[in-house]
Formats: sequence, C-alpha cells, structure tokens
Amino acid sequence: MRQKHILFDLDGTIVRSDPGITKGVQKSLEHFGIYEKLEDLKKFVGPPMVESYTSFYGFDLKQYEEALSVFHKYYKNTGIFECELYDGIEELLKELSVNYKLYIATSKPEFEARRVIEHFELNKYFTFVGGSDGDFNTKRATKAAVIEYVLKSNKIEDKDDVVMIGDKSHDIVGAKNLGLKSIGVLYGYGGLDEFTDANYIVKSVKDLREMFIC
Repeated sequence: MRQKHILFDLDGTIVRSDPGITKGVQKSLEHFGIYEKLEDLKKFVGPPMVESYTSFYGFDLKQYEEALSVFHKYYKNTGIFECELYDGIEELLKELSVNYKLYIATSKPEFEARRVIEHFELNKYFTFVGGSDGDFNTKRATKAAVIEYVLKSNKIEDKDDVVMIGDKSHDIVGAKNLGLKSIGVLYGYGGLDEFTDANYIVKSVKDLREMFIC
C-alpha cells in the first residue's frame, strides 16, 4: 500500500467490544419491556447508537434518550472495559507505526475511545484518536464527519495518501464519500454484503498485515 496515513475504526476492527455494548443495550431494552438475547444485539456494535435504536426498534427521540441513559449507567463504568484486542492486532499496530502514521476514526464518542485506547496502552502507536462528539445530532454524528475531522485536525490534504480500515458499511461509505480508499475487514461485525464499495477486503488480521508488510 502506498498510503502514508492509516485510519482505523475501533469497535470490530481493533477491539472485540460486543460483550460490554450488548449487555448495556440489553438492559436499556429491558427498561422498555423488550427482551433480547445478547447475540442478537451485536448489530448495535459500530453504527451510531441513535441509528440502531430508531431503525431496529422504532424508538422516537425521547425513547432513544431514555434508553441511552440506561445504557450509559452500565457502559460508562463497566461495559466499556468488557472488550479485548483481536489476536495479532497490537503486533500489527506496532509494526505499522514504524513506517505509517496511524489514527483512530470511530463513531464511538471520542472520550470513550480514548479510554479504551489508554486501557490497552495503545496510545504510543497512534498519532491521533478521533471519535464522535456525542450520541445524537452533533457536528460529528456520521462516520464521514468523523473521518473529515481526523483529516482536518491533522492537516492531511492529499486524500490519495489515506486509507480507512473498518468492519462496517459506515466505515466504507464514509471513506468513499470523502474520496478515500478503504479496506473492509471480515473478522469484525460486518458481512461481505456491506463491503460493495470497499477497495479491498480481508478476512483476518494476518491478511490485513499482508496488505502493508511484505
């Protein structure tokens, strides 16, 4: 790959985060008398939360805000750390950071993303950690807005020098909307059907490494 700047999604790309997120979502749905298995709530991992609650369960904005409050009671102190690094990902980040500049571009609120990165002591590999600025109706509510924020914050103007890596269609479409190349990873929470606009698709962290390191 000739790109100098690599943007990584967080949930589903660097960390397997569904245990904490799905437990929090499960509790928030139970608040409304909706009972779901944790396995069926993995669809919440990655996209903006408002999109998931409104599209999957038809919540209006008042119900969404109430559900989000219940979710946060669990997630902010417990669920956020119920995650783990994908096998081989730290080794990959270490190798890549020698010759590339690495960035986080996630739909997760930025302060939460920073807590996860610090928890796993990955700070040393990243030039910048960028996330959304809230959970609803903010300036960085879409993945494209987050990516653009990362680019502008780091004064990256040549988009040919950038590639976005993620596991959901939001990562791929967000990159495409800004004229960036993208890599879809199948080891996360997205399926092959979400990567129709991806420039490349890989099955594993090992395959991802081979895209950059011969």
